[in-house]
Amino acid sequence: MTCTQIKTYSWDNAQVILVGNKCDMEDERVISFERGKQLADELGLEFYETSAKENINVKAVFERLVDIICDKMSESLDTDPNLVNANKSTRLTENPQQQNGSCQC
Repeated sequence: MTCTQIKTYSWDNAQVILVGNKCDMEDERVISFERGKQLADELGLEFYETSAKENINVKAVFERLVDIICDKMSESLDTDPNLVNANKSTRLTENPQQQNGSCQC
């Protein structure tokens, strides 16, 4: 996969990490860790190897992706403070209006 393909087939602001899966299946490995890391470096991405079966790096990948997303959101807010209120369409209040005699849950 190339950077062009990633940009073509993902959202405009997608955050991407390259993940090699099934690292527990060493006997069936097709791509070496070194080649995966080299590809990630060429694409400007972080690289992880994971195994859901052995629970290797699964949590770490998701946590890192959340960190990257939060950093990008923080950068966006720093450069454009108007974004803070951009997506507020529903407002919660302490005294919600009762609708048609329904419960106040």
